[in-house]
Amino acid sequence: MDAEVGAARGSGAGRPGAGQRDGTPAPYWADLSPGTGRLAPRAHFPRGGRRFALGGTWSFRLSPAADAPLDFLGPGGPAQGDGDWSPLRVPGHWVLQGHGIPRYTNTAYPFPIDPPHVPDANPTGDHHRTFRLPDGWRLPGTVLRFDGVDSCFKVWLNGRELGTSKGSRLPSEFDAGQALRAGRNDLAVRVHRWSSGSYLEDQDMWWLPGIFRDVTLLEVPAGAIGDHFVHASYDHGRGSGTLRVDTDVPALLSLPELGVHGHPAGRALHLPRVEPWSAENPRLYTGELAPVSGDAAPVRLRVGFRTVAIRDGRFTVNGVPVLLRGVNRHEHDPDRGRAVTLDTMRHDLVLMKRHNINAVRTAHYPPHPDFLALCDELGMWVVDECDIETHGFIHADWAGNPADDPRWRPMFLDRMRRTVERDKNHPSVVIWSLGNESHHGANLGAVADWTRERDPSRPLHYERDRTYRHSDFYSLMYTPVAEVDRIGRHEEDAPAETADEPGTEQRRRRLPFLLCEYAHAMGNGPGSLADYQRVLESHPRCAGAFVWEWIDHGLRRTDGSGREYFAYGGDFGDSPHGGTFCIDGLLFPDRTPSPGLDAYKKAIEPVGIDIEPDVGRIRIRNRHDVRDLSHLRFGWTLETDGVHVAEGELGVGPVAARRETDLALPALPALPAGPAGETWLTVRAFLAADEPWAPAGHEVAWAQSRVRAAEPRPAPGGRPTAPAVGTLDEHTGLLRGLGGVDLTGPYLDIWRAPTDNDRGMGDNSVLRRWRAAGLDRLVIRTESVERRPEQVLVRSRHAPDGLSHGLRTQYTWTREDDALRLTVDITPEGPWDGLSLPRAGVRFTLPARHDRVRWYGKGPGEAYPDSEHAARTGLFAADVASLQTSYVVPQENGRRAAVRWAELVDPATGQGLRVETAGSGRPFGLTVRPWSSEELEAAAHPPDLVAGDRLHLHVDVAQHGLGSASCGPGPLEEHHLLPQPWRIELLLRPLGSGGPS
Repeated sequence: MDAEVGAARGSGAGRPGAGQRDGTPAPYWADLSPGTGRLAPRAHFPRGGRRFALGGTWSFRLSPAADAPLDFLGPGGPAQGDGDWSPLRVPGHWVLQGHGIPRYTNTAYPFPIDPPHVPDANPTGDHHRTFRLPDGWRLPGTVLRFDGVDSCFKVWLNGRELGTSKGSRLPSEFDAGQALRAGRNDLAVRVHRWSSGSYLEDQDMWWLPGIFRDVTLLEVPAGAIGDHFVHASYDHGRGSGTLRVDTDVPALLSLPELGVHGHPAGRALHLPRVEPWSAENPRLYTGELAPVSGDAAPVRLRVGFRTVAIRDGRFTVNGVPVLLRGVNRHEHDPDRGRAVTLDTMRHDLVLMKRHNINAVRTAHYPPHPDFLALCDELGMWVVDECDIETHGFIHADWAGNPADDPRWRPMFLDRMRRTVERDKNHPSVVIWSLGNESHHGANLGAVADWTRERDPSRPLHYERDRTYRHSDFYSLMYTPVAEVDRIGRHEEDAPAETADEPGTEQRRRRLPFLLCEYAHAMGNGPGSLADYQRVLESHPRCAGAFVWEWIDHGLRRTDGSGREYFAYGGDFGDSPHGGTFCIDGLLFPDRTPSPGLDAYKKAIEPVGIDIEPDVGRIRIRNRHDVRDLSHLRFGWTLETDGVHVAEGELGVGPVAARRETDLALPALPALPAGPAGETWLTVRAFLAADEPWAPAGHEVAWAQSRVRAAEPRPAPGGRPTAPAVGTLDEHTGLLRGLGGVDLTGPYLDIWRAPTDNDRGMGDNSVLRRWRAAGLDRLVIRTESVERRPEQVLVRSRHAPDGLSHGLRTQYTWTREDDALRLTVDITPEGPWDGLSLPRAGVRFTLPARHDRVRWYGKGPGEAYPDSEHAARTGLFAADVASLQTSYVVPQENGRRAAVRWAELVDPATGQGLRVETAGSGRPFGLTVRPWSSEELEAAAHPPDLVAGDRLHLHVDVAQHGLGSASCGPGPLEEHHLLPQPWRIELLLRPLGSGGPS
């Protein structure tokens, strides 16, 4: 039980919040008012005077219910020595600073569905800060600004109530001038964890109460500008711009770069030549807006000229179709929760840019305003989403959903007004989103109508009302690749909501398509990213897609032994909870990129490189929407068996956006005489000069092609002989040693520690089918161990208890020079009925000291059938620890694909094992771990995994794909591992201190 909730239940406090069936007014935290005493919403900027930041250490007290005594409003605040008060960092969340616990839910509300009421048990945090006002501060008109408070609060200054507010991720401003004093001041804030506003904030995230964004005093000199609205459009036909800046007081506009000085605000200005703003070329013009009278400082402006429009069913900016290669981004830090810093925001955007991401959907609320300023500066298309989601009503079959209850309309409109007014001057914001997963209703229509009237320059997005009457996009989530292809061709079935409304359906079919969530990045995955991107780029109707999501929402904790891990739902004793569903990002909680981010970077490369050695051609395709390729250089590298042979540069001119060019294959040097190795040509595109988000030399795109295959291995001379370099068990035929290496195996290996996508969601779970088929509990029956002069044959059958299907194996051992040759034949038997397998391969164990691994194959990172497009062929080395991907929830990881050979060596002695392809030379998948698959599957967090004294070496011929069935489709059919006869041919060679290298 949540400790806060338990305390409140026992207290009997807070009865007024339980509901007003007797007709008495509801308390402010449970009424349907957005707030009281607030100033009108406006753009985010200083008011022409000084700013005084009130963040830092505050005094804090946690009470179990909403009606705790108001005994901290007097001069000096809380009584000295009151043990109920303690220091608290602001911005911050009290549950991350030792007061109560965080709670995570996906869709379920963590309180009864009884709108607008909340439980008596309503943890309430009282905050107090004493501050001294800077000398000479002008008191009248001073604004007290809160940029984010979760979920409802009341504020007092020097004992005088200023007002209340709801809307956690939105700003609230109050007139503090009447209460403010020169010198010492006392600021008191009461924050309630639950409020009527909580019903609009069920956004698949941790419920984290507190003052988590900045608190600021803004001085307002006489004549200061209170609000302004920048209208800066671009005419792509003429290359001209039109600028009008509306203000609430007379003001003069200056943009020195464009020769504009003292132009009256509110009057349109035609500029014959401007450079447009885009995410690829984020050109900003710096200027200022000076009030005509008074002594207020000018307002600093950063103006980006751009025109957003939907033309002929395509999403365009500046007359050019744009393809959004995006991510959904929650604000999260593993230690600070949603109290993210400016450095963290910049770090996120730099990582996005370096991984070819060009768009962010601010799921599911407006971000910190500084994040949007960085998007303007660095270049990012933004879908700015309102702080509305009522997803939990799905558990009541949407009965009582606020979206269709007129009593809630003021709350809905207030949230959209505060979003639009705050963010209206950011050129990066190109789409307004009305909210997320709130079903449908008249209140969403009212929000859409108001937004269109206030800002007709941006289109609107809303996905969950399938009539799309309030949206300018046809939008879906987690749509399979094949269905996206049908939508791109306008061949999709009509939604049930529009099937009988021809006019509405006709409008829907004309809309551009936006996949607002896809590729659920939970654990190992997502798969099929390249397949999705291929389809999205194939159809003009497709405006792009946003991976769910940017970062795992793990919270940093330590266990009883001091080992660090990242917590998820239920780890704090919270209930109900959404378990591991918050661990679904392209970044780990500490912002380490996951393999999924590398896969996404490769899939959405803004440059396509096709190497065609058979025709002597390299085709370069510019996938940028706006920018030509003059900012990139292109180089090539030639390698044989992973060893560098030659390199050079390619002369690629300034290929225009969405155009392509063909180049002749460079003249490659003659390759060395002797047995021919495998030779690969790699072509890379990299930055020619520094960018604000990456240095020169940063790789943007790459491609590889094999230009010469390896010559087949010559057959060994003489007759094959039975093994002599290895020791085989007489009864089982298993290897018990190889040369000086304590190597055991092989064991049939068809199981893997389930990934989150294997577990899936509901009935969409391949893991359920695997377990039902007993694939995790095969037992072995050794049929025979036959020794012949030239070989040893081991025949076995592996099958689950109680079922008739199974797998028959034959291991054939022969000696080949100083190596053992192992041929593994796997043959399915019995009724498999279309069932897939996790993997097909064998495993061995050997002492843990052989922990230096070198391999020739794909790398450097892990790779699976539907993610290995991000791995390149080469020669790589790592220790075993580095081969592991430490997912927050332990699962299958660390596989290297298309391996030709691998060596595992004890660095102290140089002794070890070399595994090579033999016979047909078919590459294998390689996984080396310090723990077994069974131990990996049993672990709840990485510290549960303890390295043993043996390594587990997995060699597979194939694995099932990843997909994204944790919330979406599973792997494509071509990546299903269906039962079939398999053959694995390997050479196992002991290595001495001077062995092969």
